[in-house]
Order: sequence, then C-alpha cells, then structure tokens
Amino acid sequence: MPVVLDNPFRGHGLALDAPMPADDPTGVAGLLANCPAHAATPLIDAAPLATRTGVASVSIKDERNRMGLGSFKALGAAYAIAREAAAQGTDWPTSLGDRTYVTASAGNHGLSVAAGARLFGARAVIYLAETVPQSFAARLKAKGADVVYEGRNYEASMAAAEAAAQSNGWTLLSDSSWPGYTELPYRVMEGYLQLAAEAAGQIAKPPTHILLQAGVGGLAAAVAAFARRAWGDAPRIVVVEPDAAPALHESIRAGKVIDTEGPVSCMGRLDCKTPSMIALNGLARDADAFATITEAEAERGADVLAELGLATTPSGGAGLAALIAGLDPGPDARVLAILSEGPEDA
Repeated sequence: MPVVLDNPFRGHGLALDAPMPADDPTGVAGLLANCPAHAATPLIDAAPLATRTGVASVSIKDERNRMGLGSFKALGAAYAIAREAAAQGTDWPTSLGDRTYVTASAGNHGLSVAAGARLFGARAVIYLAETVPQSFAARLKAKGADVVYEGRNYEASMAAAEAAAQSNGWTLLSDSSWPGYTELPYRVMEGYLQLAAEAAGQIAKPPTHILLQAGVGGLAAAVAAFARRAWGDAPRIVVVEPDAAPALHESIRAGKVIDTEGPVSCMGRLDCKTPSMIALNGLARDADAFATITEAEAERGADVLAELGLATTPSGGAGLAALIAGLDPGPDARVLAILSEGPEDA
C-alpha cells in the first residue's frame, strides 16, 4: 500500500529562493509549431484499468512516442535549446554551432539534450551514473551525443557534469535546479506544459484526481501548475516517488530541501535523492499529497499495465502503480495519469 503524506503547505508553499514553475503553455506551443517532429500524443481511456482499480475512469496521457524520442522528456531540454536558438536570430540548423551542452541524465533527459543540440548544430555531452543501462547510452550515441559514465548515482554524475561545464566553458543544461542555477531548468519544465495543455484539450471531463510520478519533480510540478491554472483547486494532485528516493516527500515533511539516501531503485528515471528547488517550490503550493511506493509495487504496476497493452517501465508507470497498489481515490474518481516513457527495449 502506498505511504501517503498530506501536504501541510498546500495553497501557500514554502517560499524557497527559487521561481515558481511556469503555468502558461502558449509560448511552448508557438515554438513547437515550427518543429516538424512535433505532434500531440494520445490520451487513452483505460476503462479496463478503471474497472480493476474501482474508479469511474482512468485517462492516461501516453508519452511513449513523443517526437520519436520515447518519453515526455522530448519536450524539455529540446525546447530550452530551441529558445536559445531562436534568440540568436540566425539560421536554426547552425545557430548554436559554437555551443556544447552538458548534463547528467538517467537516459531520457539526455536524449532531449542530444536531439536539441543536433537540431541546432551544437554538441551534447551526457554524463551517466554507473546504474544507467547501456541501452540508454546506445540511444544517446545514436543521437550524436558523447557519453561519459561517471558516478555511482544521478547526483554524482550531475556533479561531474557541472564540473565539466565549469572547466570547459560548456553550458550546463540540467532538468533539476539548485541555489544559483534556475534559469535553464525553468525553461525545461516550461516545455512540459505542452503535454498538460494537450491533455486538458483531450479529456472529456476535468479529472478529480491527478497522479504524477516524480524524480527531481520537474514533470510533476509543471503539470500541477497547469492543472491549477486550468481546473483550480478541484483536482486532488498526488505526487508519487520511489520509497528508495523520497526526495520530495521528505522535503515536504521537513519544510525545506532535503538530501535523501537509499538503495538503487528499479524506477531508475525517478531515482533522484535531491529535489529540484523550482519543482519543490511549486509542488509545495500545488500538490495535495505525496506518496511513496515500493520496488515490488512499481514492478507489479508495470506488469499490470503490460497485461493491458500499456507497456512501460516501473518509472514510466509509477503514478498508475500507486493506484494499482491500493491508493483509493473512491468509486466516483476520474483519474488522470501519465505514461511517461516506453519500455527500455522499445
């Protein structure tokens, strides 16, 4: 059964020294309109899952083929890079030819950095923790990125990427944020608003519950900020994390940014021990509750989703795994969730 912490800061937040997440997708849609790979992803009415979990409906935003990159992350770093290219006012294919973007990633963010860099003539260097599968490294290299394995976890690989940026004059493009580093992560999160806006236009009725998986929290915070703009206080927003990496959960409990510790999680893309400051700032205001799930619950959730024709990873289906594991929003609940990535062998 998921462990749920109600958010005592709901409605007013923590007043961290960081911006709140953006909530207006207008600029994102305008820029993406110039991208030939861009197309809206589907919203699935998962009636069999609704019946199985005892709720009125389950709507799933399916990000498994976003822009051919296999996850919602395609909307983040590539959007931030496109903004910088547009600001140059020159031919886009060569507008960033003198730039190198460097980041750490569990795979999907790195793919977005690699794709965005290649589109605008820049170089991408992606640092991976030792736990990231070689399959992700191969996909990054296929997008033209240079891959460096360094560090036992995401935080260590990010420290290595930051050091490389400082030493080489490269641009650090993280999907997390910390004191003194917020501008580009803010733009990465802004890109995620596109999927939330699409879902709002596709769903038959506003959701009563929104389940959002989180690593550093960028996706969850962006969707939550948009949901409050679109639907006000009505939906109950629940953020779902691995119990091996409860960075947001514990930060809300403490009322400040907390560095957590734990074993390596099977939810690799969510295995982040420190939250993004921007994300925590927004979710402290916008989320109603924070839930953690076990490794077994995440794996069981992925198995159930595969049985229903919704193949993903324990990371990609973590929000729905909480529902499958016993999170009970009630029989009248209209649940909205995100299938955030495809299976690793896709």
